[in-house]
Order: sequence, then C-alpha cells, then structure tokens
Amino acid sequence: MQNSRIDEVLDDAERLFERPGRMIENGVDVDDPALLQLRKACRLVTAAEFLADHNGYYTVVIEASFAAIERSIQFYLLENDFLAPEEYVDHTVVYQRGEEAGLYNAEIKERLAALWRNNRSKTYYREGVGTADRAAIMLELAQAIHQHVIQLAGVRHECLCS
Repeated sequence: MQNSRIDEVLDDAERLFERPGRMIENGVDVDDPALLQLRKACRLVTAAEFLADHNGYYTVVIEASFAAIERSIQFYLLENDFLAPEEYVDHTVVYQRGEEAGLYNAEIKERLAALWRNNRSKTYYREGVGTADRAAIMLELAQAIHQHVIQLAGVRHECLCS
C-alpha cells in the first residue's frame, strides 16, 4: 500500500486524530465524561433509527445498537462511580459492572454478554448476516436499555434522542 493514495490518506487521518478537532459535533461538545457517553448513546440510537427507516442497512443498525447499549451502560457507570473516566473496559466488563451497579440482575448480564459474544461478532465478521428482524429487535433493545438508564439516572433533560 505504500506509495498509494491509502498511504497519504492514512497519514492525514493519523495527524488529524493527534490534534484537537474543529467543528465538534453539536451536542457532544461536553466536558463531563459520563455525559459524553450518554450523548454518544443518543447519537447512536438516533442514527440507528434513521438507518432502520431506510431499508437495507441492517448490519449498521445492529452495530450501532450494540454500541448504544454499551455507551448507555457506560454513562450510568461513570455517573455513579462504578467506572473511572480514564479506565478502559471491554464489553464483558461493561456488562459485569452494569450488574454491580444495579442496572439489571445476573441473568440479564449473562444474556447481554452472550448476545454480544455470540451474535455481534458473527454479524461483524460476516459469519452471521444482518437481517431486518435482527436489526429491528436490536434497535428496540438499545432503545429500551437507553430509556431505562435515562429514567433511572433522572437525566431525560440531557438526552439528545429525538
């Protein structure tokens, strides 16, 4: 790939991510790490809803729904000191900490982790195929978890969802 357009664009991308950005996305320009995760979840849910209305984007809706679920949970964890802003956690830990924070019980934690482990990876790596019904149910699950977190945290006023 050297000496190709890819090499040049990759250089540009690396440089742009190394410095502060311009024209920050409206609504996510917040300093609070917890609120940033909440607003990212809002954007992901809204984007998934938009794409769900345009037939054929099933894989992207599934991906965005999984990401929105995790961002929603991360918001709650950060907001309630179950996670430090500088702490990196993987998918399994996010679901585990969600249980520890009282968002759901052990059975739900196991089911969410298994859903991610057994299905998100398959869809992402094309071992499984995104379908309309899978996209619709994942979006519904992301919306339900997002709304549960917002209600529990009492932050409806901070939500950017339409």
